[in-house]
Amino acid sequence: MSVDEAYCAQVATNVVEQKHTVSRAKRSRALGSRAFRGSTVWLTGLSGAGKTTIAFALEAYLVSKGIPTYALDGDNIRTGLNKNLGFSKQDREENIRRVAEVAKLFADSGHVCLCSFVSPFAEDREVARRTHTDSGFPFFEVFIDTPLEVCEQRDTKGLYKKARDGQIKGFTGITQEYERPEAPELVVKTVGTSIEESTLQVVRLLEANGIIPSFEGSQSGVEELFIYGNRLSSAIEEAAELPQVEISTLDLMWVQVLSEGWAYPLKGFMRENEYLQALNFNSLTLADGSVVNQSVPVVLPVATEVKDKLAGAEAIALVYGGKPVAILRAPEFYPHRKEYRCGKQFTINNNGHPYIKMIEESGDWLVGGHLEVFERIRWHDGLDSYRLTPNELRAKFKELGADAVFAFQLRNPIHNGHALLMQDTHRQLTERGYKKPVLLLHPLDLQWLRLEAACIHHGPAVIRPFRWWTSYAALGACES
Repeated sequence: MSVDEAYCAQVATNVVEQKHTVSRAKRSRALGSRAFRGSTVWLTGLSGAGKTTIAFALEAYLVSKGIPTYALDGDNIRTGLNKNLGFSKQDREENIRRVAEVAKLFADSGHVCLCSFVSPFAEDREVARRTHTDSGFPFFEVFIDTPLEVCEQRDTKGLYKKARDGQIKGFTGITQEYERPEAPELVVKTVGTSIEESTLQVVRLLEANGIIPSFEGSQSGVEELFIYGNRLSSAIEEAAELPQVEISTLDLMWVQVLSEGWAYPLKGFMRENEYLQALNFNSLTLADGSVVNQSVPVVLPVATEVKDKLAGAEAIALVYGGKPVAILRAPEFYPHRKEYRCGKQFTINNNGHPYIKMIEESGDWLVGGHLEVFERIRWHDGLDSYRLTPNELRAKFKELGADAVFAFQLRNPIHNGHALLMQDTHRQLTERGYKKPVLLLHPLDLQWLRLEAACIHHGPAVIRPFRWWTSYAALGACES
């Protein structure tokens, strides 16, 4: 019987699979995790390559970050579950099959399961992969690529010497071939690389696939509030069970501002402490004592009946047009003192001002909390591809070779006066020694057809249209 046939064979009869009634999202919350992280990392390579060392270091790292993790090691498994198996080809196949099934159970429980096994046969590793992917669990094959001569030099268990002396038969790398992975998710070369560096390569793999969040020092640029991978699918499933709040178009614009990092270091709609700092001091004091500019309240108003309905909720699904777009975690409700807000933000309180009118007509309560946003906000107006995030703009400026960036944000129709200002700014920057100043132009969406006038400054430009009401809120204080 082939491995494929063995994989599909069902020996026991009268067996019916029983479906769990606990969802993955609920299981994750019981583990103290906001996202379902169930997955398996399969480390394969020669004996002495460093599989177990990396797996145990990775296990310690993830557990220290609050990620449920368990490492399965080849020797440990063979002293218990698989102690009745030897090293014949058939026994090796059964060894990997059993381990794959155990790893799948760990993944189903919400753990990141780390498997460090020589697993020399590609067909066996493929069985392990299918065991997971057929059940919807991520599976990452990591090849610990250490040359045979280096493994022999390490030989911490003395196994290579015994194999060379003929005391061990069928030893992988000596008398048993090792089939190198053809398309692993990651190759880790340990020669010249520390244990920490090797471990962090696997950490980056898990971060890139949304299995774990990005930890300190692992990201560049401003922090975005989007979630990915398992964390995203788990959150979407959770949102269907949460109390929901239908948000307005203006609210969705603020979700876009927050999620893309424009209001960094805010991690969601302002809580009362942040809101009062912004109104009274035009700044925020961070946990480390540093102060950042923040003169505009970024808040989510709700009606009294909504506030009463959501009292005590641990999380809220934000819905736009009937579709969940984000989850607001640990919501905090506080009074929306509108007259006080308008006096501080605009120095007037007259509903002839359009944004003040919107504030007066909004809810009597504000709700703040941490945001997890499901995907980029798109307006489907033909301009979405131009609305770059702060991190995308940084990459664009680097691509253009910019050594200075000068920005214009316009709400009035673009005219020659604007163009002359842009031209003069470009001239002054070049006179100061800058070689390639780049213009960042934020025109109102409706001015798109008149942008040609903006290009007379004779230099490279990045154009990012913005939405009207969000910009009006941000600039409203200057208007008065």
